[in-house]
This record gives sequence, structure tokens and C-alpha cells, in this order.
Amino acid sequence: MKIQIKNLGVLKQAEFTLGDLTIICGGNNTGKTYATYALFGFLYSWRQIFSIEIESDKIEQLLAEGAARIDITEYIEQAQQIVLQGCQDYTQQLSKIFATSADRFKETEFYVNLDTKHIQLNSRFERRMSTASSDIFSMTKSEESTELVITLLVEQEKAKIPVDIIERIIADALKDIIFAQLLPNPFIASAERTGAAIFRKELNFARNRLLEEMGQADQQINPIELLFKDYEDYALPIKTNVEFTRKLESLVKKSSFIVGNYADVLSDFADIIGGEYSVSRNDELYYQPKGKRVKLAMDESSSAVRSLLDIGFYLNHEAQHGDLLLVDEPELNLHPENQRRIARLFARLVNLGIKVFITTHSDYLIKELNTLIMLNHDKPHLQRIAKEEGYQKAELLRAEKVKVYIAEEARIQLEGKTRKSKYQTLTPANIDPEFGIEARSFDKTIETMNRIQEAIVWGEE
Repeated sequence: MKIQIKNLGVLKQAEFTLGDLTIICGGNNTGKTYATYALFGFLYSWRQIFSIEIESDKIEQLLAEGAARIDITEYIEQAQQIVLQGCQDYTQQLSKIFATSADRFKETEFYVNLDTKHIQLNSRFERRMSTASSDIFSMTKSEESTELVITLLVEQEKAKIPVDIIERIIADALKDIIFAQLLPNPFIASAERTGAAIFRKELNFARNRLLEEMGQADQQINPIELLFKDYEDYALPIKTNVEFTRKLESLVKKSSFIVGNYADVLSDFADIIGGEYSVSRNDELYYQPKGKRVKLAMDESSSAVRSLLDIGFYLNHEAQHGDLLLVDEPELNLHPENQRRIARLFARLVNLGIKVFITTHSDYLIKELNTLIMLNHDKPHLQRIAKEEGYQKAELLRAEKVKVYIAEEARIQLEGKTRKSKYQTLTPANIDPEFGIEARSFDKTIETMNRIQEAIVWGEE
């Protein structure tokens, strides 16, 4: 999946490809968060912005005969156009995603290129439309089949559902069959996550406003569509962070695929935070330091504990194969040693089948990922070093799984002009299997500091 951007915040023109591990590094105010938020917003809302039209005769056939068949391949042939139109519609909604003025995005372009030529239809699909009292109709697709079969489960006179709702439900099913395999389910931990952990009860504005909106509505509305209402005061990633922390009491009833299968991953995470999180029956959130009986509220806990809260609950209760975990500045409030350990945790997740996308200012994190790439060879001395330093094979990374981009200023020769013009972009960094990531964003600063210190020590001679 390739993302192309024009005039998004400070990013004038840029593109990046989503890898198993994607890293954007660079200085402050260089567009890293803009790229991250825009990507998250698209992945969060593509089901609402993609438009699929269901032929009216299929609905008539369903209601008249009790069944209808839809050829999925006809919609696969339209996939590129569906994505293109969806990206254009999404660009018009960016002001809602960022909770700011629409004027800032008047010249913005945001496109996602998907590999729609290799869509697979070898999975089974089943979904039912139900009311409180009964099932109304079912939608099924058998393995290897290219048809979606819709079957009415009640007598025609009892199927009192507006046609437009039936069309929308069928369209949603087709979207999932065609596009869900190409677009990962996103989970984001924004840079504002520390504050959300402290004020989660005070910041449950989304629930209150949703209930208020629905209570005032004089017709049936789709709650998901409220995403695009004008009342949004917070950027979507921040809002979803708040919503996630607000619903922790119900969340803890679920278990991710990591629980029970990869207990060592959760143990490593517990070592990083030095304890564990818990939610009481009265919805109080606590942190309990390892080996101690005391339970600390979030405002009593360290900033590191708060900044990793979302990731901790995600790993325990939400994570699924194929997800995309986006973390804005994972090094936030972490000691350098824990920055190294969080890098190794991300590598483990990548190797377990979770895609990871991070923005970072941390040289420690990048260097640790370099180590994981450089150690991933069969050379005896590298195996010896890995064993001596405590690295596990499950943490080692293949270079081809990693994409790194530097948010920086570049120069381009404009047509008809003799001078090169400057513009902000994302430049791919070289990743060598032997030497790791070429992260010049940090190297220049480190070299400058080394030069100054060498002058201080040896300048008198």
C-alpha cells in the first residue's frame, strides 16, 4: 500500500509505502504527525467513504423471490475507481480528522494505491441482518466462490426494512469482502496519550455528545456517520485514544491472540513498565508495581506508565493478526534502556503478524532496530553476540520488512526556473542488511555534539 500526499500541513509533496515496520523520523514540525494522522483517519473510516452501489433489481429480486445473487467480480473490476473516489471524498473530510479549519486543506491531495489486481476471494464470509426479535436476511459467500448470496429469512410482509438500509448493509458486506484484506485494522497511540490516561473520565465527551445527538434526532441515523459531524473539537486520533481509555472496563473482558499464545511478549512488556495495569469493578484504573501490594492511580504513576497504557491494553485485549499499530513517538517519557526494549517489542510484534508504524526522535530506538537487522544473519560471530547480549531469534528483523522515511527539506528543479526550489517531503532512507538504517536525521546532530566535545577535551593541545 502506497500513500501519496500533496500540500498536507508542511508536507508539500511526499509518498511512502507501508511496510511491516514503517518508521518516519525527522526534526520537529516536519510533517511526521500530519502523515500519521491522515493515514490513521483513512484506515479508520474507509468503510464510510468508499461508495458501492447495489443494483435496484437485486433488492427487488430479494424481496420478491426471497433470494438474490451478486457477482463480486463485477465490483472488483471497479475497485480502483472506488478507491480513487473514496480518497477524493476523504480529502474533503480532512478538516474533521484534524479538527481544524477546512481552509488548511483546500489544496491537499491524499491518495492510497492498493494492489487491487491481486484480490483473493478464497475466504468464507457470513453475516446476518437482525432486529431485536428475529433475523431478517443473511449474506453468505462460500470459499472460492465469487458470488454473495443474500437470503430473506422472514416472510416478505415482515421484512419492513427501508430499501436504502438493505442496500447499505449489502454494500458494507461487499466492502469487507473486497477491501478488508488490503486495508489493516488500525490502532493508534497518539503523542497526547499520557493526558488521556489521567483524565479519561472527564474526557468522555464522545459518549455524551453521541447520546445527545441521537436523542435530538427525529429519524433513524447511523452512529458511525457522526464521525463527520461539525461538533468535533479534537483530532480523530486523540478522540479515539480517549474513547479507548474510557471503555477499559468492558475491554478487559476480551483477550487478544497474544494472550495464551505469546505470554513472553506480555511478560516483556510488564518488565518495561515495571508492573501491570488493572481495572476495578467500579471502573477505577490502577497500576501495580511489580512485587508490591500498593495500587497507584494514573495521576500517581510515572509518565512512562501512562504513556504506555494504550499499548499495554491493546496487546492484552485488542491485538489481532494483520492489525496496524501506529505509535506517535513511542520513546515518550522512556529511559534510553526502555527505548531499546520497546524497539525489540515492536520487532516481536512485526514477526507475529502485526504491522507497526512509528514516528520517532529517538536515536536509541533506531540504533536498536539496526542491531536487530544486523544480527539477523547466520554468521557464527553474530549468533555468538546475540546469545551473549540476550537477543532472541523472534526479535531479529529482516531488512526487507522495514521501511524508513526522513521528514526533511528537499530541493527540486522547477520547470522554466534556473534555481532549485525547496519543499518539505519524506525521503526514503537506505536500509542495508549488513549495516542497518541510514538515519542521517540523527547522525548530523550526534556528529556535531561529538565534534564539540572533542574540541573541549583536546582543543588545548
